Amino acid sequence: MLGSLDGKTALVTGAGQGIGRAIAVEMARQGASAVAVADLNKETAAETAELVRAAGAQAEPIVCDLRVRDNIAEMVARTAERFDGLDVLVNNAGVIETTFTAAPDRGVDSLPEEVWDAVYEVNLKAVWLTTKYAAPHLRRSSRGPAIVNTASVSGLTGFPNAPAYGVTKADVIHLTKVTAVDLAPVRCNCFCPGVIDTPLAQDYFAAAADRAAMEHELTSPQLVERLGRPEEVAGLACFLASDDAAFITGSSYVIDGGALAWLGTRD
Repeated sequence: MLGSLDGKTALVTGAGQGIGRAIAVEMARQGASAVAVADLNKETAAETAELVRAAGAQAEPIVCDLRVRDNIAEMVARTAERFDGLDVLVNNAGVIETTFTAAPDRGVDSLPEEVWDAVYEVNLKAVWLTTKYAAPHLRRSSRGPAIVNTASVSGLTGFPNAPAYGVTKADVIHLTKVTAVDLAPVRCNCFCPGVIDTPLAQDYFAAAADRAAMEHELTSPQLVERLGRPEEVAGLACFLASDDAAFITGSSYVIDGGALAWLGTRD
């Protein structure tokens, strides 16, 4: 089966909602034997774990604050102990500036330093630390070990009022490449979603002065005239984690409805 993950154990961060939840559930559907569901929110992690079990895999909900190093180390250790190893790591968790500030002006010259630091800690440092702690377990895996990182089109082009988000996602793309080099034969790839209908995106729209105008502004460059669906992104992530992608590593994949394919808008 395309994207088959038969028998693999996985850890997915930010799995309480949105893309992370969709990835965790799709992994179970594609035959993963177990998925650790990590999230800051206990309730949403538990909800995703139930969905994973319903899709046919074992599940372990884990509450983890990715801004705390010891939490990250414990998350990885608990996963490996619970499932006797680790085959796939999905570094999916991410935040945007509006997670930490309601200020309408979030430009590079006005963003508070503490907001920059918070976005950096979750979006980049936590990806590195989780990879660091997971590496020994992945290297011991005999079931096609792989890492999949969630980057963004914001890491490939600039967007206003999101300097920390864009910079950290650009760094995730490069971290993916150096991880593939340093951890080979463990594979590492990333995907760069565009505007996907997730709680994170909805929060961003809600922070705008004109919600409808902001949604239109972000989706009008797309050739596919709608928000992307988390399930569509999950299909790509699971393919990259699977043995069907065994010859793919160090690469990034754009899934954005064609927004970066041209320099126009549909208006």
